[in-house]
Amino acid sequence: MAGHSQFKNIMHRKGAQDAKRAKQFGKIIRELTVATRSGLPDPNSNPRLRAAIVAAREVNMPKDTIERAIKKASGGAGGDDYVEMRYEGYGPAGVAVIVEALTDNRNRTASEVRAAFSKSGGSMGETNSVSFMFRRLGVIAYPASVASEDDMLEAAIEAGAENVVSTDTTHEVTCEVESFFAVKDALEARFGEAESAKLDWRPENTVTLDEEKARSLFKFLDVLEDNDDVQNVYANFDLPDDLAEKLSA
Repeated sequence: MAGHSQFKNIMHRKGAQDAKRAKQFGKIIRELTVATRSGLPDPNSNPRLRAAIVAAREVNMPKDTIERAIKKASGGAGGDDYVEMRYEGYGPAGVAVIVEALTDNRNRTASEVRAAFSKSGGSMGETNSVSFMFRRLGVIAYPASVASEDDMLEAAIEAGAENVVSTDTTHEVTCEVESFFAVKDALEARFGEAESAKLDWRPENTVTLDEEKARSLFKFLDVLEDNDDVQNVYANFDLPDDLAEKLSA
């Protein structure tokens, strides 16, 4: 799997999991807050909140923590007020990067993200300067054990999905953003709750990296991921399988 998903898999195996988990929870609580305030506090009538709750469950956030965040955000005035920002540019080795953030201080976040690009030898551009190189998609994943490749493909196409990629371990279903929840609901009615379900930026083309460039890029992506305001980072890189294995050791 190319790009950011591969990066996430590699980074997930690193140490300091407790600190990472606390930071992860903080980011998801921000998304729960913004999602709740963007509509009703009921996930059945608020698609963004539904997606945020799915993301919270993926990282094993306790149910009471989720409910507290929603209750606090739906309490009206007061609390943190976050705005959504997207930054785009080129990192090391000319890799295109999209950064999504939720921030209560635009100037601070923009300055920190710009500094990360600059220190890595890259450059931050204007909005849409690299997003044309990606597609915005809904991505729904199931363990391979829930269905055969043919059954998953048939169910996904019937639900309105665009494509299914099956491996020995997973089925990955992709669809247009507009049909994301319809596809997700149809598949969950048949196969149960998905392993993960999210909106993603997927690169149309990728840059293949050698070890030196990969390490430089990962250092840069690490800085971005470590920023409390940054929610998601996407990049159009690819690694040869042997190098990916080496870096994840």
